[in-house]
Amino acid sequence: MENVILLGIKHCGKSTQGRLLAEKFGSIFFDTDDILTQMTGKTPRELYTEKGREAFLDAEAQACRVLASKSETFVAATGGGFCTNSRAVDFLRGVGKFIFLNVDEKIACDRIIKEVEISSEGTLKNLPSYIARENPATFDDVRRSFHKFFEERTKIYRELCNLEVKMLPVSKGENLKRILTALKSA
Repeated sequence: MENVILLGIKHCGKSTQGRLLAEKFGSIFFDTDDILTQMTGKTPRELYTEKGREAFLDAEAQACRVLASKSETFVAATGGGFCTNSRAVDFLRGVGKFIFLNVDEKIACDRIIKEVEISSEGTLKNLPSYIARENPATFDDVRRSFHKFFEERTKIYRELCNLEVKMLPVSKGENLKRILTALKSA
């Protein structure tokens, strides 16, 4: 089996499907965000917020370097912004097959909104940085910000991937079957 590296927007199912694929293949599952956290002691969001974009990109690239050095066969989930980190992409390019899990925009945005917290002042908190920096006041503002971002990222994922699989609003098992079928057909 060739290594499988899952790409896609936040909340598209990379970690869930990655664990299921690894179990199906009898291989190891890695999440680049988990490797980054182990290396830095901070979550990707904490690192980005506290140290800035460049520190985050460097740590993500180093996490991908560690993953690329693994001798065992694996399935890996990458962070949602992996596709814009050329050093991270370069470490994993050629190490495995890049599979873009393409989820419906509304589903991904609904999952982001579900995690939003509203402060006592009425501001929206716990948003991804690319939305938070626009200071959205309403959920409609969040959706507008996400739409532009989603369109840009989808284009990049498609350019990077070896294979694209549409994630449908069905069970995890059904989406796993879709990925396995796509892998067999490739």
